[in-house]
Amino acid sequence: MRMYKVRRRAIFFVFSLAAPLLMTPAFGSTAPALFTFTGSGFGHGVGMSQIGARAMAAAGESATSILKYYFKDVDVIPVIDTATIRVNIGNALRGAIFSTSTSGSSLRLYAGDLPASDTTTAPIMTVANKKKLTISISVDKKGIQGLPGTPAAATLRWSGGSAPVVTLTESNSTSRYRYGQIQIKVIKGAIEITNSLALRDEYLLGISEVPSSWPPAVLEAQTIAARSYALSKMGTIRPACDCNVYDHIVDQNFVGFSKEAEPRFGQIWRAAVLRTLVDTSTGLAILSGGKPIQAYYFSSSGGATQSSADAWGGFTAYTHSVPDTASVLTALNPRYASWSATATQALVSRAFGLPDVASLEILSRNSAGAVTWIKGVSTNGVTMVIRGDTFRSRTKIPSPWFTPVAS
Repeated sequence: MRMYKVRRRAIFFVFSLAAPLLMTPAFGSTAPALFTFTGSGFGHGVGMSQIGARAMAAAGESATSILKYYFKDVDVIPVIDTATIRVNIGNALRGAIFSTSTSGSSLRLYAGDLPASDTTTAPIMTVANKKKLTISISVDKKGIQGLPGTPAAATLRWSGGSAPVVTLTESNSTSRYRYGQIQIKVIKGAIEITNSLALRDEYLLGISEVPSSWPPAVLEAQTIAARSYALSKMGTIRPACDCNVYDHIVDQNFVGFSKEAEPRFGQIWRAAVLRTLVDTSTGLAILSGGKPIQAYYFSSSGGATQSSADAWGGFTAYTHSVPDTASVLTALNPRYASWSATATQALVSRAFGLPDVASLEILSRNSAGAVTWIKGVSTNGVTMVIRGDTFRSRTKIPSPWFTPVAS
């Protein structure tokens, strides 16, 4: 395994891991309107660093060696991956529009949540023989408005033409889907929209987590990690979203056909995904203890990755801290090798659940240099302690490798 040299200035924080940092005087002070932080990295820092994986791939490492470096004591081997995954692509909506401009195609809507194997149920609505096909829906107390009988659940299928693509428009967002079928369901007075499709390839073709222009080995590593994560989430459908996974960073960023359809690079991504398939029923995945792992990954670290226990308090056998020096090289990570960010008083006080925050104190850092615990002190002297990654997430700063800047 090759290592990469680090410029000393990029890891300044490592030398003060045990020293608490008090940003401002606490009790009796005023609450600042804005807090400023400096730091390195982007994301939670657990599992595979995408910037680090890119550097390793450029240095000639394979997808398997990349994954075995970032995940502890794992196997990268073929597993059965023929499941159908259900992906939430529209959450808590009031309405949506489905359309296609594919010549010769048709849109068909069925009452109820039909399995893909059901080919006998008759549609309640068919739209065809037009230049652009459009179906608009909304929700009210009776069910899905815009469909005959206002059902509480419906299934959308499409066919005909040359590989038709369905566009989903909701609010200001537009996404395109080619594979599987779409389910529409009213849950707690809102519409949940899901796309059911083959996990092994159709779902992975829509994962947009790294640029498709990156080296082949990192694209393959990302695909294998994404397959492993998805397999770990199969089982009971989550009632709140009617899904196995969401299409955003709560799980994995799934953009449907838009990823595969990228000019020039979409076919590079498609080829990388297909290279991770072993045969017609298995694909490469990361296993620990014989089971697919919840393969965490993130953009970049502050110089070393951290374990799930350090970041979130929950132990997983396959996460550990390893050097990730590519992340703090400006040439490889120009946006986040080092950064400065701000958070408003409202965000910081809400992060701690305090009425206001006058000062911040870093209580501890882990061996990777990430903040593990941070204390907020209000103007009336009340204190609250939370995890560093929780603070990072709630205040929307780039990473848990941060240092408050004294005002």
